[in-house]
Amino acid sequence: MSVRQLSAASVAAQAPVQQLADAYGLTAGRLVGTAGALVALAGVLVGILALAHTRRSGGDGRRGAQAALVAGLVGVVTGAVTLAVADGGPGTGNGVVGAGAGLVLGLVSAALGRPALTRRAG
Repeated sequence: MSVRQLSAASVAAQAPVQQLADAYGLTAGRLVGTAGALVALAGVLVGILALAHTRRSGGDGRRGAQAALVAGLVGVVTGAVTLAVADGGPGTGNGVVGAGAGLVLGLVSAALGRPALTRRAG
């Protein structure tokens, strides 16, 4: 076996190891997608609390509603941008799953924050 053949065999053996590391590692795309999803999830929780507060006591849930709207907007924008620049589907390390979750949770967060904000004004 020549040196070139050994070198080619070595590179071929390392390729699956590199793919395995990418399959389970935290890539930049996964980090951004997950961060957007977590921000949107926090917005959903704040939106639920703000809506419950305005229904229960008629109090001022304005800050909570605004926080839910902003967190929802961050989740939607982060999710949409991450999905737009992703090269592949789920499992490729591009953050597609987290971006999709951030997009959906961001819309839910905005949907919860809006009634809490208008209920206070009305």
